[in-house]
Amino acid sequence: MKTVYTTGEAAKICKVSQQTIIRCFDSGQLKGFRVPGSRFRRIPREALFRFMKDNGIPTDALESGRRRILIVDDDQGVVDLIAEVLSTDGRFEHKAVNNGFGAGMLAKEYHPDLIILDVMLPDINGQAVCELIRRDPSISDIKIICISGMVEEDKIAELKASGADDFLHKPLDIDELIARICRHLDMETSPNA
Repeated sequence: MKTVYTTGEAAKICKVSQQTIIRCFDSGQLKGFRVPGSRFRRIPREALFRFMKDNGIPTDALESGRRRILIVDDDQGVVDLIAEVLSTDGRFEHKAVNNGFGAGMLAKEYHPDLIILDVMLPDINGQAVCELIRRDPSISDIKIICISGMVEEDKIAELKASGADDFLHKPLDIDELIARICRHLDMETSPNA
């Protein structure tokens, strides 16, 4: 369980912009400290918890300490595999949906930290989902890892241009997937590290 947060981490937990957290910190509304010899601000867990309570911000993300992952794939076998690995890890909670429309709805409602997105969905392609998420300021901070078994190299560049943070080929290397999730969420690769 983390005990001290950066302004970026606090912003994600509170689902506000980093600038909002910085303003609250600088005005004294959010207690914390500066890293000696730098401009970096740090917020102790109890100060962030108090700030969230005082401002009516749900504290569930802070209380669980787990990162939210949204799995978007129409192949139930792939969903089950990823879900089992995330559940076993213990640092993640997850939801799953099997189409692009549902992905857009859940992204707004659940506000995951990261989406694992199959490129070939029955109703809309992954590139369009990436573009929709990046255009919406309320969810544009969500990290996106696209997955597919049938994508050429030039299509990967197009996916990244439309907002994907990363790409992995199917069949998935689960260890690599977890490593990429951890890298994009600034987490240790091993849960015991």
